[in-house]
Order: sequence, then C-alpha cells, then structure tokens
Amino acid sequence: MRVLIRELFETVILALLIFLTLHISVQNYRVQGPSMQPTLVEGDYVIVNKMVYLRFDPTEIANILPFYDREDEGSLFPFHQPEQGEVIIFRFPKDPSRDFVKRVIGVPGDIIEIDDGEVTRNGELLDEPYITQGDNSNMSPIQVEPDEYFVLGDNRRASNDSRDWGPVPADNVIGRAWVSFWPLDQWHSLQAWLPFTQ
Repeated sequence: MRVLIRELFETVILALLIFLTLHISVQNYRVQGPSMQPTLVEGDYVIVNKMVYLRFDPTEIANILPFYDREDEGSLFPFHQPEQGEVIIFRFPKDPSRDFVKRVIGVPGDIIEIDDGEVTRNGELLDEPYITQGDNSNMSPIQVEPDEYFVLGDNRRASNDSRDWGPVPADNVIGRAWVSFWPLDQWHSLQAWLPFTQ
C-alpha cells in the first residue's frame, strides 16, 4: 500500500511539473481581425513560444551583482530578442488587457521609413512577399529605441500597428508565434522572412 501511495504521489508531482513547464513556455492564441492576412486569418489558433524571448533587465542584474556595469545596453536575452520578420504576440501598449499579433519590422537601433507603402529599414528596401494587401501609407523616418520593436500587420490596409501608436515595449512582448495549428487543414509553421531584397 505504501508503494502504491508513493507512486501515485510521484505521478502527481511529475504531472504538475510538466503542466507548469508547458504553462511557462507555451500558450495558444486565437487570431482576431484581418490585420495579418494572408499569413493568419481570423479564427486561426497559433502556438506561442514564450521562452524564446526570455529576457533579463540589466538594472536588476546590477542590483544582484555589484560588479556588473552594463545597465545602459538594454535587455539581455539568453536565446535571442525578437528579430526582423518574426511574427510575435504582445500586449497592446494602449490597452494591455488586449493581445495583438504582428510582424517585427524594426529592432532597437533600426531606422524605419515608409514611402508610398514601401518600407525601408536602415535605408534598404524590405522584400515583403507575405503582403498581398499593400497600401500607400507614408511615415517619416523613426529610430527604434532600446527595448522597443516596430511592428506591422501583413494586411497593411486593415492593420492597427506601430504606424498608429509607435513601437512595442519589450515588456509587452509575450512570445513568438510558432505554428498555426487550427483549423487543421490550414496548419503551417510561421517562419521569419528574410528582411531585404536581394
């Protein structure tokens, strides 16, 4: 009887550890609105990798390690920060109770400009094969600050994005959209696109 109770206890502990690991590292997200068409359409479900953008605040590290003096360099990412072309899920800066999905166009230090719908990053025209609904918007050059990301929807005509409310703070980023898994007949991996024309 004692062995049975011990095995049951170990099974429960293992199940809890697996559940907590999955809860911390991944979540699902339901796409709302047309802003990411055709890559993602309303009602699609995606798996979000929350661990890939794990980050540490250098100020907090400096408080723990007095010899650490790199506070002015922005966040530290053990894996990597959001990169150009990746699709991310984030809390909307104007209303953190809402989650948005967009594509990263600019990372800290980049200069982004839009001229008649064509996006340039650091003076180079972006190749954006994922766009089927372009627009003719314009935006003066802006520099993306440390710990911020400039994001745009793939359906530029129907996207509320960084053109309207500015870059996304790193604190708001939830994770990278990894796989669109529902509906099953639309299953596909969400790969990052190369950012420049060749």
